[in-house]
Amino acid sequence: MSNPWIVVAATVAIIALSAFFVAVEFALLAAKRHRLEDAAVTSRSARAALRSSAELTVVLAGSQLGITACTLALGAVTKPAVQYALAPALTGLGLAVWVADVLAFVLALVVVTFLHLVIGEMAPKSWAIAHPERSSILLAVPMRAFMVVFRPVLVLLNRMANWCVRKVGVEPVESAAGGQDPRALRQLVEHSTSVGALDVSYYQQISGALDLEDAVIGDLTRPGRTPTSVSEGATVHDVQDAARRSGHLRILVTTPGAGPTGVVHVRDTLLDAADAPAAVHQRPVFTLDARTPLSEGLETMRRTRNHLAVVTEQGTFRGVVTLADVLRTLFPDAAGPAREVVRTG
Repeated sequence: MSNPWIVVAATVAIIALSAFFVAVEFALLAAKRHRLEDAAVTSRSARAALRSSAELTVVLAGSQLGITACTLALGAVTKPAVQYALAPALTGLGLAVWVADVLAFVLALVVVTFLHLVIGEMAPKSWAIAHPERSSILLAVPMRAFMVVFRPVLVLLNRMANWCVRKVGVEPVESAAGGQDPRALRQLVEHSTSVGALDVSYYQQISGALDLEDAVIGDLTRPGRTPTSVSEGATVHDVQDAARRSGHLRILVTTPGAGPTGVVHVRDTLLDAADAPAAVHQRPVFTLDARTPLSEGLETMRRTRNHLAVVTEQGTFRGVVTLADVLRTLFPDAAGPAREVVRTG
């Protein structure tokens, strides 16, 4: 290219493309998936970023292909142009032609490497790491467009790379790990406690939270514990009396031979006469199997707005679980008054 402005424009475009691919690579590695999921509700670009995170290795192959192509393009376009511009100036300083040519080659290589390394790689990398979700969403759509064109090549390259990885005994994955697993977190907490960086009381609370990862709903039921209940056909007075005696606001309604069949919130009975039937305020019981993972059960209770769940095992009543039971698991040393407030919620 004899026109220097064309060379400058081509160099800027190549470095910008390199910066784009570098930013895509580091943004997807650093972005938190749950934040992308939250943004995906209203953002098309966030949904594109989620799709990219689900096929991370293919996207990284595309980024690496783009970065490599930009590096080669700089070497083919910018470096010869810089060398061509410097050689006559160095010859004019009295240097031999071959010395001027070698020195121009070295200086051109340094200039191109500096531009590509600092502007085309390090700067976009720092920006992507500082704003991972924002940069992932911003760059997702053009990256998806690039992958539509080059997907066959990228898939082939990715499969070849996976084959090489498997040959050394490593199973490749398609997406980045979302944070630390409970075992790694437990080791970190234990180490922090042993060196005095974490108070023992906090260690107990965090360990209790980590224990919930493998717990099931049935683990929270206590054998021999009789839930507060009234019989079928109870009056408002019966429900309110049971609430006063127990301190619970949600009272189970039991049917002989069938176990709990409903629940009445004492708040709903406050405006009724004492002898009025409580059945008008009865709601169906929310039931969970004892083998339900605790995290799944709590999510279901939260989504359905149930603070109390009847736990069954093979169709047989096993007990009752409330959100207060979970809080007592997390905070076993909670003060009595605070526990009572939770208990009566």
